[in-house]
Amino acid sequence: MRHIKISKGADGVATLVLDNADAPMNVVSQDFVSEMTEAIESLASDDDVRGVILTSAKPAFMAGADLKFLVGAYDRATTHAHFEFSQGATAMHRAIEQSGKPWVAILDGLALGGGFELALACHRRIAVDRPGTVVGLPEVNVGLLPGSGGTQRLLRIAGVKVALDLLLSGRQLGVEEALKLGIIDDVVATGEAEASARAWLATDPDPVKPWDVKRAPPPQKLGILVPSDAADYSMAAASLAKKGYNLPAGPAILSTVYEGAQLPMDKALSVESKYFAQLLGSPVARNIIRTSFISRKAAEKGAWRPADVPKSKVSKIGVLGAGMMGAGIAFVSAKAGIDVVLLDRDVPSAEKGRQYSAKVTQKLIASGRMAENDDEAILDRITATDDFALLEGCDLIVEAVFEDMAIKAETTAKAEAVIPEHAVFGSNTSTLPISELAKASKRPDQFIGIHFFSPVDRMSLVELIMGHQTAPETLAKALDFVAQIRKTPIIVNDSRGFYTSRVFQTLIHEGAAMLGEGVPPAVIENAAKAIGMPVGPLTLLDELSFDLPLAIVDQAIAQEGDNYLVPAGVATLRRMRDELGRGGRKAGGGFYEYPEDGTKRLWPGLVEHFPQTDDWDIEDIKARLLYTQSLETVRCLEEGVIETPEDGDLGSVYGWGFPLWTGGTVSYIDTVGAPAFVREADRLAQLYGERFAPPKMLRDMASNGAQFYADKGEAATEKRTALADA
Repeated sequence: MRHIKISKGADGVATLVLDNADAPMNVVSQDFVSEMTEAIESLASDDDVRGVILTSAKPAFMAGADLKFLVGAYDRATTHAHFEFSQGATAMHRAIEQSGKPWVAILDGLALGGGFELALACHRRIAVDRPGTVVGLPEVNVGLLPGSGGTQRLLRIAGVKVALDLLLSGRQLGVEEALKLGIIDDVVATGEAEASARAWLATDPDPVKPWDVKRAPPPQKLGILVPSDAADYSMAAASLAKKGYNLPAGPAILSTVYEGAQLPMDKALSVESKYFAQLLGSPVARNIIRTSFISRKAAEKGAWRPADVPKSKVSKIGVLGAGMMGAGIAFVSAKAGIDVVLLDRDVPSAEKGRQYSAKVTQKLIASGRMAENDDEAILDRITATDDFALLEGCDLIVEAVFEDMAIKAETTAKAEAVIPEHAVFGSNTSTLPISELAKASKRPDQFIGIHFFSPVDRMSLVELIMGHQTAPETLAKALDFVAQIRKTPIIVNDSRGFYTSRVFQTLIHEGAAMLGEGVPPAVIENAAKAIGMPVGPLTLLDELSFDLPLAIVDQAIAQEGDNYLVPAGVATLRRMRDELGRGGRKAGGGFYEYPEDGTKRLWPGLVEHFPQTDDWDIEDIKARLLYTQSLETVRCLEEGVIETPEDGDLGSVYGWGFPLWTGGTVSYIDTVGAPAFVREADRLAQLYGERFAPPKMLRDMASNGAQFYADKGEAATEKRTALADA
């Protein structure tokens, strides 16, 4: 066997060690299920074996299913095949608990997903008390549900209420909470687990699970006729409504638990496999796994990093500008162990930025996500100053001053007078052309855009913008820095708005255009939430302020004149700001008003100044919000602003919150299918304007039946998955 090692002792205790031969982590694959089934049959039939200890040779017990296999299941297998795959793993776990011999699992390190399902099938679970030991069933986060008995064993061990909480949240538990909930049986110190397992096996424990006792009743044979049980399901259903739409895993989990709790175990497991197969056969799971796991991990591992450039590491960074962005950049850098010089116009301003790190660390300590004394080390790494001379010795500069070409040019010159020649200079601008900013640099080949998102400590994406003269070595060093601070990079070529700001603008302008057409503002906002956006476009505009998008439009008109297609929402924004004196939240109010009691509400004046009509279609509104963003992404691909579908998807999901169920703006087109997408875009163009006209690239794809991901080639796919697995 390649992934399993078995040893047998004279005391009748066998030890089965999980040791994946192909990866650094144990995962559930078809090969693993086959080997494990064979091993279980062998141990069950061996009269010399009276009990089994299940453990791992890896730093973790088991990570769960092989997501690389699952991401391709949508395209290459049928729903029946998905059901059979689930049933195969389910039968393996049933073979453990019906083997007639007690099994005890030693959980040292994480046991998640299929790994924890395996442990739940054992008769006892012993966890090693160390920070890395966590358990959970997080499948909901990738659009699936546990498919080999996890839902049914969890509800029978911990009760329906606890099971629904854990399954619908997908949260991971430390050993103490898991012990309190009864989903593990013992917690021991490092080095004591095997002795504890052997001591338990020596008591000759009963190998029959409670649900396999003859005539054992199902957990909830009366269903929702019991008021307290009905209340639990009602509350769970309400929690799903708050999390958003178009996410089928939550409702499927709720149905699986509800139906399974009224059935004998084997029938309940069949129900679980049925719902698992439906989810695995849905594009939603494929989209979520591909973007949030395969593409994201590959990007973080350097999938598009220039291969011939040696790895680099930033020891000292200069952050120019201690406002909200600069303070956040300073924090994530110091947290990664980098010495930071945080510079502003005066020391009090710089120190205010430094204190932002103190606030963040205190919140992390209070929530248990940071050790008590770690905050001091982070603050000690940050030097607040107004002296450019302290930038000497910096490997990297990230400029985060006011969005003004002249101010940035002056700041660049002052910094480059001090920093070493090898240093990379990065600008955190979100809109100003990198190639123009680089003209103020003595070394434009070492100048690059490093665009963070606010708040920096919580937003994972970093947009790296290549100027016309940016060297591959500079890109490589920037990617190494992003990896060092544990963020997700995308690579973008210089153009107006780059990628994220450019496509984001289409969303907010479409919302403003709808208001101008007479669509009720509440309908616009709720439609955005219905498709899975975190907030509506009118809320986004209020938070952003109207000045920024209008300034971008004015700049584009000045540069391109009649060649520039003015966004449809500009007239609404100009009227709001210039005629009605409402320019957004910072200006005292915009589409919303913000009373002192803190409860914002839509401004009543919108009804008067933008008369509402009944001539709107909710499905069209949702389609417009999705299509306008995806179409602009295709234009970015067509123009070479971005070069890969992965960057398009990652940027949209993690940059401004495009719905994860779609996989991103590019995956959404693949999900709809290029021919159907083009037909719908043409319909929208006829009704609402030329901005919905499909680009030539997309029309060509529709004619050829092509897809963005399917036509990338096996080599690229293998590289992505290999990097994600590393």
